[in-house]
Amino acid sequence: MADTELLARRLQCIREELQSASGGRYPAPKLIAVTKTHPAEEILPLHGLGISEIGENRVQEIMEKRAGLERKFQIHLIGRLQSNKVKYIIEDVCLIHSLDRLSLAAEIDRQAHRAGRIMPVLVQVSPAGEEQKGGMPPEEVIPFLEKVREMDGLSVRGLMAVMPLSQDEAYLNGLFADMRSLFERVRDTALDGISMEELSMGMSGDYKLAAKNGATMVRIGSALLGQRNYR
Repeated sequence: MADTELLARRLQCIREELQSASGGRYPAPKLIAVTKTHPAEEILPLHGLGISEIGENRVQEIMEKRAGLERKFQIHLIGRLQSNKVKYIIEDVCLIHSLDRLSLAAEIDRQAHRAGRIMPVLVQVSPAGEEQKGGMPPEEVIPFLEKVREMDGLSVRGLMAVMPLSQDEAYLNGLFADMRSLFERVRDTALDGISMEELSMGMSGDYKLAAKNGATMVRIGSALLGQRNYR
């Protein structure tokens, strides 16, 4: 079972760091608790600490956990998503962070119509060109948005990025700054049917840099819940 007192201390520390890192230039980002590999009984105590939104990487885990979570949380799908698995989570998630190709957009649109809902999504960008993490090059974002804005089963709410694993803080800071610049450029383009409300970037190792550069959401797992391995 999760140690609620330890969770509370970690959560307070993270929130204070996010507030400090934002420096008054930006609002402190929302914390999405990444709960991959953690069973429902370890996740439930987060609700009593004021966490209502969690992030999961895998469709299979969402399907396994959803009953045990007792509908206490909104679930974000933050991992790479295969088109043939959209149908399994279209009614269970509040936001898909990893839209990165037209074929996936078309399937989300189709399944959303089937489910009678409009699916909020973020477009995943690859700021460092790491193909294995998914995401599109920054220069492809606006042309992509011009195509998907006609799909009325999905609603683009912003951008998402996964940064490379690096100890070079200056390098990472530059990538975060580039993402914020792209977010603002897309927002200022004011494409009909496209909303730029959310910039999801920053994880356990780099969330302070993300907050410094104007993330609106950070996805924090091990810094809050500790590290677990997949079974």
